[in-house]
Amino acid sequence: MKKVKVLIIGSGPAGLTAAMYTGRAMLEPVVIVGDQLGGQIAMSSEVENYPGFDEVVSGQVLIDHMVKQAEKFGAQLVYDHVKSVDTSNGTPFTVETYKETYEVDVLIVTVGASPRKLGIPGEEKFWGRGVSTCGTCDGFFYRDRPVVVIGGGDSALEEGLFLTKFASTVTVVHRRDSLRAGPVLQKRAFANEKISFVWDTVAEEVLGDEEVTGVRLKNKKSGEVSEMDTDGFFLFIGHIPNSEIFEGQIEMDEEGYFITDSLMRTNVEGVFAAGEIQDSVYRQVATSVGQGTAAAMSAERWLAEHEA
Repeated sequence: MKKVKVLIIGSGPAGLTAAMYTGRAMLEPVVIVGDQLGGQIAMSSEVENYPGFDEVVSGQVLIDHMVKQAEKFGAQLVYDHVKSVDTSNGTPFTVETYKETYEVDVLIVTVGASPRKLGIPGEEKFWGRGVSTCGTCDGFFYRDRPVVVIGGGDSALEEGLFLTKFASTVTVVHRRDSLRAGPVLQKRAFANEKISFVWDTVAEEVLGDEEVTGVRLKNKKSGEVSEMDTDGFFLFIGHIPNSEIFEGQIEMDEEGYFITDSLMRTNVEGVFAAGEIQDSVYRQVATSVGQGTAAAMSAERWLAEHEA
């Protein structure tokens, strides 16, 4: 069993910021990277609202800078996945990964959230063969081909705009008659000749043989059912917090988001959380960085008080 003072689960902006701050405090944090170094932002091709970058920058570039900073101050990034966490006996906690078992004085959870799926026929069947939740990852495969985007928030329009670099057309299907995305994104999307909108409509089935060839749609107001040809079906309809392994240990809301106070403390002494695992409202890189900062500073103070 490996003993560490601070273990950070998750390597998105919140986790890497927490690693930088606890590293500067000489706490030698260990970061369990998880599925994707940098989290969801690493897959974003354009970030234009992060303070200090007046030009558009890719999410991967931001993450590269954050990783260098964290490692500069002594953070250790471990490319592994957490299998289980036991907080039942209080600190030190036991965290088991596929490669190691850790005895942890303080735990900072920054595991984020995963893209939500519709649960309609064909969605799982064609996953990776036309169905995707990442335009940045898969857009290249749809050069000069039509795609459909499901959603009406910032992510849907950001990814839809990115897909116009490759796709012949991008059809945004939204269940309401107005978008939830910010005004700047809406203006850009409405001005883009490749993007069109289908309002008050939901997807009922993804169609195809070996790959996606179309989607069955239903208008919520008229009840009319129609089919649309498409080679790509991209989902941007929100997220589900990655909190399963903490059920019964950490207090959560009805959706599974951690409940934290203003100091990023959970209901378990010595367990802190930051980023989208506890933030279902803002979900921005800048807010995740701030939350990671707060969690790290609170963790440092908690350790100082309990070691005294």
